[in-house]
Amino acid sequence: MSLGFQIPTDIMQMQENDPTLSTLLQRVRGRKKETNTNGVQNEYVLQNGVLYHQNGQVKQLVVPKVAREIVLNLGHSIPWAGHLGKYKTTARIKRHFHWPGLQTDVAQFCRSCSQCQKTSMKSPSKAPLQPLPVTSTPFERLGMDIVGPVEKSKTGNRFMLVVTDYATKYPEVFPLKSVKAKTVAFSLVQFFSRVGFPCEILTDQGTNFMSELLKQVYQLLGIKRVRTTPYHPQTDGLTERFNQTLKQMLRKFVNETGSDWDHWLPYLLFAYREVPQASTGFSPFELLYGHEVRGPLALLRDTWGGDQGKEGTINVISYVVQMREKLQRMRELAQTHMLEAQKHQKTWYDKSARQRGFQPGQKVLVMLPTSDSKLLAKWQGPFEVQKKLGPTTYQVSTPGHQRSSRVLHVNLLKEWIPRAEVFLIQAVKEEEEADDQYLPLPVSTELDVSHLSKDQQSQVQTLLYSETFQEYPGRTNLVEHDIVLKPDATVRRMSYRIPERLLVSLKKEVDLMLSLGIIQQSKSEWCNPVVLVPKKDGTIRFCIDFRYLNSISKFDSYPTPRIDDLIDRLGKAKYLTTIDLCKGYWQVPLTKQSQELTAFRTPWGLFQFTVLPFGLHGAPATFQRLMDQVLYGLSEFSCAYLDDIVIYSTTWEGHVEHLKVVFDRLRSAGLTINP
Repeated sequence: MSLGFQIPTDIMQMQENDPTLSTLLQRVRGRKKETNTNGVQNEYVLQNGVLYHQNGQVKQLVVPKVAREIVLNLGHSIPWAGHLGKYKTTARIKRHFHWPGLQTDVAQFCRSCSQCQKTSMKSPSKAPLQPLPVTSTPFERLGMDIVGPVEKSKTGNRFMLVVTDYATKYPEVFPLKSVKAKTVAFSLVQFFSRVGFPCEILTDQGTNFMSELLKQVYQLLGIKRVRTTPYHPQTDGLTERFNQTLKQMLRKFVNETGSDWDHWLPYLLFAYREVPQASTGFSPFELLYGHEVRGPLALLRDTWGGDQGKEGTINVISYVVQMREKLQRMRELAQTHMLEAQKHQKTWYDKSARQRGFQPGQKVLVMLPTSDSKLLAKWQGPFEVQKKLGPTTYQVSTPGHQRSSRVLHVNLLKEWIPRAEVFLIQAVKEEEEADDQYLPLPVSTELDVSHLSKDQQSQVQTLLYSETFQEYPGRTNLVEHDIVLKPDATVRRMSYRIPERLLVSLKKEVDLMLSLGIIQQSKSEWCNPVVLVPKKDGTIRFCIDFRYLNSISKFDSYPTPRIDDLIDRLGKAKYLTTIDLCKGYWQVPLTKQSQELTAFRTPWGLFQFTVLPFGLHGAPATFQRLMDQVLYGLSEFSCAYLDDIVIYSTTWEGHVEHLKVVFDRLRSAGLTINP
């Protein structure tokens, strides 16, 4: 099989000619070995004239710049590499190779991989919500949609034409036998004969709504046609939401075959129109007629109460005046409620949204459905942005498709990153695998303190020890976790069956934990079952079922502090710093006799944990005991809840001193902090 590139053989000469390695080559001779706080040897060495990086027991060949893309291709792009994400690709490469900035290069290489960009199902962050203008005039703006085909009714109807009013939320539904433009136009004329001509109608880009016949009807009646962007039903959210409600109501009343659905439409429409809407505070009937209509409950009340409570007879002029005043007040209140509802919806929606934009000429990928098969659904492109039409809509050139250009919402677009830019970009925006990475990588990252002033930054930077701020767990020497069993207890449970399709993922998780020293080979007579829990992104989370072990081991009653008590201790503090320890439990070693109790079986052998695993009921007590020991005597300005530490002070100078004391305690305890 051809790799598509040639592999050079003179690695020694390439290292000598690489300017990025010249400093290392000059300093490597005569340089003393470095040892980090965990006692792991870390140095560059020359062996037979070739530069290596010694990281503990692992000797990694240092790759010159001209050969790094070859290593990246072999570690990520070929079938035997599997196009895995940046974390697993980095772990694979670091078993054999090293170079300055390896993690950044791997992240950029994976992020700019054309296959990964097109097949990734993780969508970019959604754009902030753009509320539609609020209208207070009934039937000035309408939304329209087609529902179906549904089960054919006894009268031959298979579709529903849904029309909704944006001011009163009043819905109308027409059962149809077909969705031809002529049929739709006839139903609209019927509707207009009752409510008048609207100013604009919002529809999707269905062929029946885009027909020449409807275009002529709109022109004749002075109606503006507004279209939603393709595959973005949120634009006409009112109609789409009513469609869902109508379907739910119909399911509860239709017969077993569903052939009588059109029989129930008048009753269900009355039910919907009679109740107040959350966005307006009034029912559609009230906003349309100015009073509550008489329904089944009103009829029952009149039957029991007679004519009590009914208003006396008034003349026509007084009735018209009162009706107009009442309708005006109700519309003003409804508009206020709608604006308030839009504000709340936007606040909730924008919590996970961020502003995104593209420039004309920029390359983007487009998510459009092409197949029902999940294996064939992928981002298409790259295509070129032609122009920006609105805050969240763009016209994109789509050559080779049925239409040469499309108008698309920004949520259906994501930036295309060409491979040529991989080694030119320094800053990396973390998008892939951002969801709670289970196994960290042993790499140090500079902490962001840009929110402080320059003087404060310089003071804090001196406290940020590189060996303390790490993305991998340290190993404390202050405590060990011990599992104390009840008498005559043994665990040897049957393993859960693991599906064949998950074995590859399980093997990679086991290999990675072995390489990090989290687990080791075991000869224990104990065995706990492995559980693979699916995550939202389709990957798996490796877990051990310790429920039975917990049931036969003694419980540690060491107290954990109450959150409200910790908050009270903050008092009048003006400066707060929160610290999150890196995989806190994994920084606590297990006693020798406890390690074999955590054994678990896999198809590749029996393994046991060397550190405190997640899932043991005594783990929180052990870790809280550790933190109380580390912070002993510092309760005036620090507190901890498991692996979360808060440092609080009333002055900046005092806060810097408090930070130094806590960081020194953590460093001496061998604990590391998430940067």
